[in-house]
Amino acid sequence: MATSSYVLISALLALVASQVIASDPSPLQDFCVADLHSPVKVNGFVCKDPMAVSADDFFKAANLDKPRDTMKSKVGSNVTLINVMQLPGLNTLGISLARIDYAPLGENPPHTHPRATEILTVLEGTLYVGFVTSNPNNTLFAKVLNKGDVFVFPEGLIHFQFNPIHDKPAVVIAALSSQNPGAITIANAVFGSKPPISDDVLAKAFQVEKGTIDWLQAQFWENNHY
Repeated sequence: MATSSYVLISALLALVASQVIASDPSPLQDFCVADLHSPVKVNGFVCKDPMAVSADDFFKAANLDKPRDTMKSKVGSNVTLINVMQLPGLNTLGISLARIDYAPLGENPPHTHPRATEILTVLEGTLYVGFVTSNPNNTLFAKVLNKGDVFVFPEGLIHFQFNPIHDKPAVVIAALSSQNPGAITIANAVFGSKPPISDDVLAKAFQVEKGTIDWLQAQFWENNHY
């Protein structure tokens, strides 16, 4: 009986451990190019027939060397994400990247990537960046970055980037540890959800009058991913 219990506990621990370390599915072959048109639904994407794969499945003419328009964004930033939806060859490889352009005084507002760690390299300009740890400490780790500097944002933690310079733009390249990292912009999710979260709930959570919540929910919470 003791041996059976030990085996059962060991199996449960192994299962839990496998879930803890799991992120994007690991490749079991050289590649698994995403078949974006397959009707089969899996965690990720079904593999395209290897005989139908070409070099174009691993290539995208993304023009990431070209500046992006930051003027159409209220927050003054433009995120150009290259994930598995734009580059099918990324499927199961656990990586993606983004170019982010910041207008003078522009920001990539507080957000989180539920499925990825992010490492960011400043190509041009200056940025004030940071992330906040989970409850109960909610510690802010922040730094001013200049051209050539690198900063990492741990998976799932709320983070931001802000260009503090009033007359110069900034540009970064960010790498993310998922083929589809996801992004949850905090203000958009809280005040711009559809349908809206009850103003009673948010007024209690933020300790403000319901009229303040109603005003915030009436704003246009746009996406800066283009």
